[in-house]
Amino acid sequence: MTTQPARDSTATLDDLVARTAGAQPWRKAVHAFNAVVIALALEFVAPSQAWGAAALLVVTATLLIADAARLVHPSANELFFRAFRYVASPREARSIASSTWYAMGMLVAVAVFPLDAAVSGVLVLGLCDPAAAYVGRRFGTRRFLGGTLEGSLAFFAVATVTLGLRHSWPAALAAAAAGAIAERRSWPLDDNLTIPVVCAAVIQATEWIA
Repeated sequence: MTTQPARDSTATLDDLVARTAGAQPWRKAVHAFNAVVIALALEFVAPSQAWGAAALLVVTATLLIADAARLVHPSANELFFRAFRYVASPREARSIASSTWYAMGMLVAVAVFPLDAAVSGVLVLGLCDPAAAYVGRRFGTRRFLGGTLEGSLAFFAVATVTLGLRHSWPAALAAAAAGAIAERRSWPLDDNLTIPVVCAAVIQATEWIA
């Protein structure tokens, strides 16, 4: 009988990429877990917001270098899809990884906006994007901005509750709506970059106006 390791050793990059297609529950769980951990670290562990931004800068630069290496060297790309089979996505085979965009979005939010707004943007990215993906895939029937209306409503609902616990309701509603639009309309950028930045910007602008 051929063992799984033997099959993996002969798998091509296309084979490895194909294995990452589907609902990707572990990817969504890691997505949410990382955001919560980073949000807690920014608020309670990092000595200052500047230190938090510096740490995210190091992480982002490291991920960018790793992406450049694997996109230039097919063997490195194969290693990436072997090592991160349960959290990688097919679209990452020939482009920057979502985790890199994710770190970049957090970096911009933390570097540009006040910490409370930036942390809220991080939480929306981590909690609402997976919620939209799950609901859209499981229950979505009505098309909306290239996705489903149900998925976008799930994003909006989770974001409104999350932000409503941290900010005024006008700011929460405005940022939740902006984040839901950014989740669907971020091209040519990635929604992992735009969601935390857009949410933090709308929160700050709304609370400044109020």
